[in-house]
Amino acid sequence: MNTTENNALSTEKSLEAMWQFSQTYAKRTGTYFCADPSVTAVVVEGLAKHKDDLGAPLCPCRHYEDKEAEVHATFWNCPCVPMRERKECHCMLFLTPDNDFAGEQQDIDLEYIKTVRESMG
Repeated sequence: MNTTENNALSTEKSLEAMWQFSQTYAKRTGTYFCADPSVTAVVVEGLAKHKDDLGAPLCPCRHYEDKEAEVHATFWNCPCVPMRERKECHCMLFLTPDNDFAGEQQDIDLEYIKTVRESMG
């Protein structure tokens, strides 16, 4: 699959960047990915897609009237202000250990994310 074939998906470069960022940030903040790895995969893909389309990893789990304006405001660019200030992740990407949905992983296989991404296309 190539990007021109499926514009709904992120580029490899952005996907790899968001994959690396997610793992590093989880470890740095003591948070964990969702117990259901497909949730993590979909969110990482969404961040990568926004990075490609908007130039920044805007939170993919919210509705925006104007995505460009939101990117410039930076509040919802990942990691968003609620995550940075209170460890509250609306997307369930970065979960505190006491969260019922938190798994035990701070890593996710890039190939797994690509498999989930291809199923989205």
